Amino acid sequence: MSDTRLKIAVQKSGRLLDGSLELLKECGIRVNNGKDQLKASASNYPIDILYLRNSDIPQYVQDGVADIGILGQNTLVEKQKQIEEVLPLGFSKCRLSIALPKNTPYPGPEWLNGKRIATSYPNSLRQFMAKHQIEAEIHEISGSVEIAPNIGLADAICDLVSSGSTLFKNGLEEKEVILKSEACIVRNTQLSAGKQAILDQIVFRIQSVLKARNNKYILMNAPASQTEAIINILPGMKSPTVMPLAASGWNSIHTVIDESQFWEIIDQLKAAGAEGILVIPIEKMIL
Repeated sequence: MSDTRLKIAVQKSGRLLDGSLELLKECGIRVNNGKDQLKASASNYPIDILYLRNSDIPQYVQDGVADIGILGQNTLVEKQKQIEEVLPLGFSKCRLSIALPKNTPYPGPEWLNGKRIATSYPNSLRQFMAKHQIEAEIHEISGSVEIAPNIGLADAICDLVSSGSTLFKNGLEEKEVILKSEACIVRNTQLSAGKQAILDQIVFRIQSVLKARNNKYILMNAPASQTEAIINILPGMKSPTVMPLAASGWNSIHTVIDESQFWEIIDQLKAAGAEGILVIPIEKMIL
């Protein structure tokens, strides 16, 4: 029976948890999780959810206590466990960066030579230092890293940055990005065939959801004489759908495009004669 359910480790609280559960919900997976539970099961899919500390997930996945995990790529790099990244998920984006007190001149990584750097990510920092041949003193601390320069503990910090507001409040400036991170799925390297099949199905669903998030369904009306010109502007999937309207000499054009591309071509579409342009969210997208 152990092969019939896939165990997924997720962060027990915070943005990663919210994003993980929302993604599973969009994939049609209903998780019956009560308050303060450490384990929950999906009612309509063969998975169990384990709620763990984010920093513990790599070890649990490596040991096979959990089959897969959802965590930040920064944690995957930092913990250096024997697990594999399966799929980036596009949420909880951040970066691991070097930050210095405001207005400190920073010519480049060489500035860090001989300095004291406070961080909760010593392994990632060491990799960066080795790459740039830097010798510096690492102060490993957990929590409130940004206060270290203000109390004289360090000359710089290496910490996660999202909006940058915490750095700003503490008089720090981001100077060097060590790595960019987002949530991802990781897996145990020794998954059974049965559990790998369940994971493959989940990945298929997630990819459909992520593709839908990044694309929009657009439709517009256009003079029949301008239909070909408008189709040549559209960068969408294969050939757009063209349907005649009740009004003679007019067509309705439908297609799917990346949302970022829409804003690049909207003026061209209008100039070519497109009218009544509608942009509609897509719930799922199967390719």
